[in-house]
Amino acid sequence: MSTETIKKIRLVGRVLIQFEIEAVTGLHIGGTDAGIEIGGVDKTVIRDKLTNRPYIPGSSLKGKMRSLVEKYNGLKQNQNIGKGSSIHSCGANNDPNGKSEYQKCDVCQVFGVPGERDFATPTRLVVRDTFLSEISAQRLNDAQTDLPYSEVKTEVSIDRVTSAANPRQMERVPAGAIFGDEKKPAEMVYTLYDGADCSLQKDVERLKVTIEGLKLIEDDYLGGLGSRGSGKVQFKNFKITIRARKDASSDVVTEKALSYPTLRDFEGGLKDDIQAVLK
Repeated sequence: MSTETIKKIRLVGRVLIQFEIEAVTGLHIGGTDAGIEIGGVDKTVIRDKLTNRPYIPGSSLKGKMRSLVEKYNGLKQNQNIGKGSSIHSCGANNDPNGKSEYQKCDVCQVFGVPGERDFATPTRLVVRDTFLSEISAQRLNDAQTDLPYSEVKTEVSIDRVTSAANPRQMERVPAGAIFGDEKKPAEMVYTLYDGADCSLQKDVERLKVTIEGLKLIEDDYLGGLGSRGSGKVQFKNFKITIRARKDASSDVVTEKALSYPTLRDFEGGLKDDIQAVLK
């Protein structure tokens, strides 16, 4: 008979974070340029295949949050993800200290590590795709933009030797566009666990990493071309829903909903609210 200890992890609750994303300056999140005609734009935006409207992939938002939090905390970039890019990942390259580092690493526990890490616990944060709001879609349609729901921004690079101009056209969602609305808000789901290798108290405290990531994006940019003016965004109109299942065999869920106008408003008392619901 195996003496291996069976690990048990219990899902204690979830924090649903819903909000809107406003493009303060033009927003460029790149799509595929395959099949673009000669003379068309050089850099296109990603679009929903069903509606042809631009959207913000959850992977883009989550990846930017992770990148900025890693740099903010000075974490080593030790996991190569291709094209000369690296991220932080506890246990990269079969690091023998990976497990002990992971147990103390808020970033890897919130955002996740590759599935082959035998010491990993479930990723805490899920970030969903966010779609253009109906109001913004209507306004952009009425404005008769350069392309459906988007503008074309021309940039010119100058050859430092010959002074020859090389114009390029970039597609952006215009400033003022809103992603997410009351029916389909931007949404993140933060899960709270307890049990083997998990601590409910630490998971509650780690929620600050998610808030930190959003704040860093507001001070930085989302998508591409950020150093040239694109991608400034604001997160607003937050609705926070805290859910806790008191008994796994019961359908009864304790829930509390809170509203905050801006990102910086809900940071303070959230920890106490979560603990009160989970009691």
